[in-house]
Amino acid sequence: MKLNHFLLLGVTLVGSLTAHAADPAAGLAIATTICAACHNPDGNSILPANPKLAGQHAAYLLKQMKNFKGVGDKPAERASPIMNGMIMTVDEKQMADLAAYFASQKQTNEQVQNKETLALGRKLFISGDATQRLPACAGCHGPTGAGIPSQYPRIAGQFSEYLEGQLKAFRSGERANDPNKMMRMIAHRMTDAEIKAVSDYIAGMK
Repeated sequence: MKLNHFLLLGVTLVGSLTAHAADPAAGLAIATTICAACHNPDGNSILPANPKLAGQHAAYLLKQMKNFKGVGDKPAERASPIMNGMIMTVDEKQMADLAAYFASQKQTNEQVQNKETLALGRKLFISGDATQRLPACAGCHGPTGAGIPSQYPRIAGQFSEYLEGQLKAFRSGERANDPNKMMRMIAHRMTDAEIKAVSDYIAGMK
């Protein structure tokens, strides 16, 4: 499953918003003209293939935009025919404005779709699986999935289909913008059933 928009499961962030005074109002103007078709004006996409950006940590969003565009002579770290092209016209100040705007919006939540896998998803999120050397998602993303600003993204309430796709992309190496290969190593130890179960559980978190 190949997804072509913002991803939400990376880890340690580079850069910050402090290099520019971010202006959410300016970000709104950009969002309504460039981002709205895929992510909606407020960042609450209605299409599972396009992640929700509303309420995400600004530093995380900025990192992903830079990864899609590349910095200076450094090529893009994330490949996406759509995002690589869309972000090319956006400069760093505009990226900071967009990140600040989407971070200020309230995210709408999803619902658990398969109650039969709820127990497995909860276990993986809260406790992981020691037999597979699989750490708990909560260890980095927090007990409520809210993440830790400037370190780990918010994942609670995200589309389960999107989360599942990103975990599989990390597992295959299609996505590789996670520092120290952290997400790739974790996803590599997960089965399709485990990925689906934990993605569905996370989607239902508030």
